Amino acid sequence: MSDMNGAIKEKKAAAGNSVVAALFLTSMKLVVGVLTGSLGILAEAAHSLLDLVAAVITFLAVHISDKPADLAHPYGHGKIENFSALIETVLLFITCAWIIYEAVHRIFVRSADINPSVWAFLVMAVSIGVDVSRSRMLYRAARKHHSQALEADALHFSTDVWSSSVVIVGLVVVWLGQHVFPKMENILQKADAVAALGVAFIVVFVSYKLGKRTINVLLDSAPDGLAQKFSETASRVEGVMNVSQVRVRRSGPRFFVDMTVEVDRNLSFERTHTIAESVEDRVRAIAPGADVVVHTDPREVERENIARRIRAVADRNQMAAHNINVHENRGEVYVDFHLEVDDHLSLQQAHGIASHIEQDLRQDMPEIAQINTHIESRGTGVGNGLDVTAEEGRLVETIMKITDEIAGAESCHNITVRRHGQKYLVALHCSFDQTLSIVQVHEISTRIEEHLRSTIPILERVLVHAEPQGK
Repeated sequence: MSDMNGAIKEKKAAAGNSVVAALFLTSMKLVVGVLTGSLGILAEAAHSLLDLVAAVITFLAVHISDKPADLAHPYGHGKIENFSALIETVLLFITCAWIIYEAVHRIFVRSADINPSVWAFLVMAVSIGVDVSRSRMLYRAARKHHSQALEADALHFSTDVWSSSVVIVGLVVVWLGQHVFPKMENILQKADAVAALGVAFIVVFVSYKLGKRTINVLLDSAPDGLAQKFSETASRVEGVMNVSQVRVRRSGPRFFVDMTVEVDRNLSFERTHTIAESVEDRVRAIAPGADVVVHTDPREVERENIARRIRAVADRNQMAAHNINVHENRGEVYVDFHLEVDDHLSLQQAHGIASHIEQDLRQDMPEIAQINTHIESRGTGVGNGLDVTAEEGRLVETIMKITDEIAGAESCHNITVRRHGQKYLVALHCSFDQTLSIVQVHEISTRIEEHLRSTIPILERVLVHAEPQGK
């Protein structure tokens, strides 16, 4: 917060100093211009008068633009700086129109008496010195705080340096006509008006560039090359498959960036969020203080197998799928899988979810000809099973004997028996040869579970925890 307050004070100080300098230069040029009759100096006085107005507008804009965002202005008040720059541009064009009219009138219609005194040269020299100092100060503050209003002010005063130089050249030529080349005095007398035209054309050129930039910002035009730069840096973040959309707008000194990046749809929510944060950090490294919103769009990874795609679709619907079997016959794919649903759902609700997932699968993989879904509970309810392992010693011995007959001697251990009403729930650990594949282990575990339930009817559920021998 202290850094922000310091930045605000620095911007206001730069704008305030600009107002004081513009007031001083306007007064000085106006007095000397009237005394000497120099249209070039009067043009400079008019230019400085508009600089004064622009400086006041800039000061007010900087003050208002730093107000925080609110409900009525969710993007903040930064565009007041851009609007103030547009007002400055309009004022400059009006001034240029007057200068050009008066200069053409003096060149072709009537002449004016000009007294290129030492005061005329002195005031323009002082003007150049003040403008150089002022423009440098404003440029530093504009670059540091990314302020277009201060940059516009600095641009005005840097052009004053060149326009003042043009006026001095005009006055020198007039002086030469009066004191060195008296026969050419009438012709050289017009050099002042020509210098005024030079000032006007310089201001028109600068105003056009400034106005174009300002209008582009007000119309939310994307800054040249910036969106491409954001896209390139985001694409280098690990986990980003593609950057599909980048939108950039500017409000005052701040950029607002909306991005859509494609990520592997099988990634966890936490991993996806981490990728989005990394993209935001990379963008802010290019545009400090930018407001960045990153939308992650899940995409299928190349060579993603069908089983993984089925799990991804189920996960997208907040469900889990297992025991996935895929069969292919004459170019058609047949899928069987188990779908885990919450305990509290009715059959109608669970069937509706299964039908919705089947529809999503067909849209995602049109090559699937038939889908068979087995609905089962995923145990989201909290039971009141009582641990009766110590009381059911005979049952434990029977379970261990049957398991060892299928899996091998001394494979079964750590048996837990819970009673749930008139039924029993059994969990057991079973050791297997560590060289067996997971498919083989699953087949043996399934055979143990089925044989125990068929042999001991009071068993409602059996869970076999497989682990490698020696662990």
